[in-house]
Amino acid sequence: MTGAAARDAAKRANPWWIPPFLGRVPDVPEPQVQTLGVVALALLFENYDQAMLSAALKQIAEGLGVAESDLGSLLGYVRLGAVPAFLLIPFGDWIGRRRLFLTSVIGLSLATFASGFAATTLQFVVLQMLSRTFMVTCSAAAFVIITEELPRQHRGWGIGILGALGSFGHGLGLLLFAAIDVLPYGWRAMYVVGLTPLLLLPRFRRRVGETDRFRRGRAARGAAPGWAAGWGAPLVRLVRAHPLRALTVGLIGALASAGHGAGFSFAAYYVQAEHGWTPSQFTAMAFVAGMAGIVGHPFAGRVADRRGRRPVGFLLFGAYPLLAVAFYHGPGWVLPFLWIPLIFALTGGITIGRALSTELFPTSYRGTSAGWLQLTDALGAAAGLFLVSWGTAAGSSNTPMITWVVFATLGAGLLVLMLPETGRRELEDISADPPASAAPAR
Repeated sequence: MTGAAARDAAKRANPWWIPPFLGRVPDVPEPQVQTLGVVALALLFENYDQAMLSAALKQIAEGLGVAESDLGSLLGYVRLGAVPAFLLIPFGDWIGRRRLFLTSVIGLSLATFASGFAATTLQFVVLQMLSRTFMVTCSAAAFVIITEELPRQHRGWGIGILGALGSFGHGLGLLLFAAIDVLPYGWRAMYVVGLTPLLLLPRFRRRVGETDRFRRGRAARGAAPGWAAGWGAPLVRLVRAHPLRALTVGLIGALASAGHGAGFSFAAYYVQAEHGWTPSQFTAMAFVAGMAGIVGHPFAGRVADRRGRRPVGFLLFGAYPLLAVAFYHGPGWVLPFLWIPLIFALTGGITIGRALSTELFPTSYRGTSAGWLQLTDALGAAAGLFLVSWGTAAGSSNTPMITWVVFATLGAGLLVLMLPETGRRELEDISADPPASAAPAR
């Protein structure tokens, strides 16, 4: 190999923080790859917070005295913390993606840390709702940044790899969960780790810049309006310009999240309560098999870049409920083998939903459209969890209701087919399409 060829190969090599099993980095400029890595670091801790609540649900319930029949309601109220986020996310279309991202990192870190000191169920729910507010805001800003910065040929990969890298936060949470019985103060000690993003704030400030698309759009629009107009204008434009498109994306988020939330949130509780697994056994399954399953993020992104968002989304959303039913009704020995495709379908479907919510709308309200998906996602997840709780009698297993609610994702898959195809197209071309939800793919 010549010196020039060796240098080219080195440039194409993955950075250390993208494991080889997630695939090779495509032809994306190095500065954009570095931005991707820093943004993913913040999402790692977002996923860590989610992993703690799901994995340690049994221990948290015991510590706070919550009955099994009330767990769905507890999780549902926490999910509703995303509703206030919809009031914050439009500020990203006014003050910029970077400022919103940094502010939400601070809020997420402090709220997660404080959750470990909750003395009552009410305090815990309120703090976790607050954490969810900033978590959703951070996630929306992060995916908008990556959507606007990466080239059109590789947007799907970028969105997918961002989701995959963030999912390592679940692995971190699971590793600590395996030691929950020996950690001082048990589940509360896990929340102390949530302070880490605040300690990394100087790094985020140095490495995360404003997107070129936002700067160009701000320059074209002239001076920034007052706060009321700056906050409200993106919402008005979203509703007026693409109402059917926005409605369809919202329904996809709600239905997908209802099924995903019901199937995933109770997995740790289910294997411990129904199969007698220990925390370390669940960690072994979720960590090892989950690492294989999160390949669904970049895989879905890459395939959707080549084949299109619509067929890939339909297949992933349609497969999820079948796998979830098999998981909740299968023998204990088969659960690790089902966990891999289950997580693969879940993460891949999330990637498609995030791509559509940011690609289908113009730069001037792209942050708001991402927030709209997060809002409907939260409402759908909360509705699914409440349904599980309301349909489970006191003292009974919640498995029957879970296996009904997971089929909501099939509806999301059907709705994906109604949207325009966005793969391998410039963002400006997509947003110029006629605002019909059933516009033909191009």
